[in-house]
Amino acid sequence: MDAHGADGLPSRRSFQSGLSWRTILAKRENFRAALAGFDFRGVANFDDNDIERLLADEGIVRYRGKFEAVINNARRTFEVVQEEGSFAAFIWLYEPAKDDALPQMRSKSPASETLSKDLRKLGFKFVGPTTVYAFMQAMGFINDHAEVCWMRKDVETARNTLRTPT
Repeated sequence: MDAHGADGLPSRRSFQSGLSWRTILAKRENFRAALAGFDFRGVANFDDNDIERLLADEGIVRYRGKFEAVINNARRTFEVVQEEGSFAAFIWLYEPAKDDALPQMRSKSPASETLSKDLRKLGFKFVGPTTVYAFMQAMGFINDHAEVCWMRKDVETARNTLRTPT
């Protein structure tokens, strides 16, 4: 995972807050086109004209506060990359303990609460512990599929291929 790949996930997750995930998935390609392919470097350069363009785009969820947050978060991501070398290197600092990744029915974890708190300290927006938990699930950090779920093994196999950035 590189900074580019990691950034798209929290961006989409922030738009999902308060809406059904299905709504966001149905508009995923429209979001990708509207948000510079989820490339934080492009989004970090967005200005008020881009916000107006996004607000006029009927193919995406239109909410000024979330656009402002995504642009802000792209800028904060750029700062993290300058400091840590990549956004992925930063995120890997929050890899949950093995026990934290066991199958459970919950919407946040100690690791997502810590990462959420630290992201907010860095100035990120719309990154509450539930949003961050969903991001960690999508990243493969947390595989809370039940032992009998057909997806559990696939996610575990994919997770085992991930390498911590150096």
